[in-house]
Amino acid sequence: KHLKRMFAPSHWMLDKLKGRWAPMPSAGPHKLRECLPLIVMLRERLKYALTYREVKMIVMQRLIKVDGKVRTDMFYPAGFMDVVQIEKTKEN
Repeated sequence: KHLKRMFAPSHWMLDKLKGRWAPMPSAGPHKLRECLPLIVMLRERLKYALTYREVKMIVMQRLIKVDGKVRTDMFYPAGFMDVVQIEKTKEN
């Protein structure tokens, strides 16, 4: 499925003019309107990556844990009370 940027949840705070598409979260424990995909968190919020490819490399190196489990899906929906750990930076 696709998700146009205009129809992405407003709490993701994506720019309107930075492309046409927004990342569609995978099916998971949280609803579309109540989650934040890992790609949005790493690229837009935390600024660990500039591009889709960089986020993919970070996630595939198994550096990201959500609630103590390694997640290699960059579209994994992280919820409100989920703990996201980044191994290299020792951040939670």
